[in-house]
Amino acid sequence: MNAADVIVGLVVIVLLGAALRGALRHFKGESTCCGGGGDRVSRSKKSLDGPVIRTETIRIEGMHCANCARRVEEALEAVDGVVADVSFRDGKARIRCDRVVDEERLRQAVMDAGYRVRSIESDPIM
Repeated sequence: MNAADVIVGLVVIVLLGAALRGALRHFKGESTCCGGGGDRVSRSKKSLDGPVIRTETIRIEGMHCANCARRVEEALEAVDGVVADVSFRDGKARIRCDRVVDEERLRQAVMDAGYRVRSIESDPIM
């Protein structure tokens, strides 16, 4: 083995280590992928106009980081009468509605954000 082979091997090891570290940060939600600034993105929370009449849990596929969750949350909250709390780690969005909202409209909002709905389940109102 010559010196060039050793150098190439070391460069490959360093690059693989950096890629692995970046992937781990991505899946922990610490990266800036998906068009944002990690989980440090802050924005004002939407509030409902009336009392909560329905809560749902939406199971979502494809979210990998906090920015993915933010994108889904913004898409769901663009629907009138909906506020959302989204967790990419759990793959879920918990929504509260102050009016009747069509389930297909919720599915479409998630799909428009670039993700797939696995299921929508009604939760009991507390």
